Amino acid sequence: MWIRLRQVALVAEQLAPVLDDLNAVFGLEVAFRDPGVATFGLENAVLPVGTQFLEVVAPVKEGTAAGRHLNRRKGDGGYMVITHTDEHDRLRSRVAELGVRTALEFDEEHYHCLQLHPSDTGGSFLEIDWQDGGEDANGPWSPAGRDWQKAMRTDVVSGISAVEVQAGDPDAVASKWSEITEIDLGADDEGRPTLPFDNATVRFLPADDGRGDGLAGVELIAADREKAMAAASERGLVDGEGVITICGTRFRV
Repeated sequence: MWIRLRQVALVAEQLAPVLDDLNAVFGLEVAFRDPGVATFGLENAVLPVGTQFLEVVAPVKEGTAAGRHLNRRKGDGGYMVITHTDEHDRLRSRVAELGVRTALEFDEEHYHCLQLHPSDTGGSFLEIDWQDGGEDANGPWSPAGRDWQKAMRTDVVSGISAVEVQAGDPDAVASKWSEITEIDLGADDEGRPTLPFDNATVRFLPADDGRGDGLAGVELIAADREKAMAAASERGLVDGEGVITICGTRFRV
């Protein structure tokens, strides 16, 4: 069985300014805007990062789950860790065995979605999906539209190597994610728990910024770090430690 990090979702009060920053700093282009998210009171955009994706969603009406997330976390920030597996039925059974509730679940002919409830996983939304033909990283990925490859730009960044999930009890959250995914935990150089997917790592950190549990950071693979840092600096988005903040999320390249 393999599990790959395929997509990272962010949530914003307003979509356009975030897309502008992602394009200016990382050179990313929008591949797809899914009209189906209007059902949830949202608009979105999906941007390829190599053969992985950043998605940004924004509420367009009152009373949405995304809007409540914005209120709870005091503004724009990370939203979902979305994975892809070749053993979806096995992990669906595992989730049921553990008593983890789902926030969204559906099966289409070529795509299955299993979005887990963050109250049961801790940390952030964790989604486990399956895509027919998706074993090819350059192949289909339904959330990104039919021809996402045309929007791929890799001259500044070429992939997502890690995400940071923060929590009041990061060890407990890491253990729960390990139970769900059947992946053994590791540790980083500071002894903090990590979960190694096949193509990226989840790092679990303490929530010490006053924003509570959530997806706090994304690490990108740099093709031209100097270009990204210069653009971020020009926009006032980078701090003294070289961390870029876009959509309330810490980006490291």
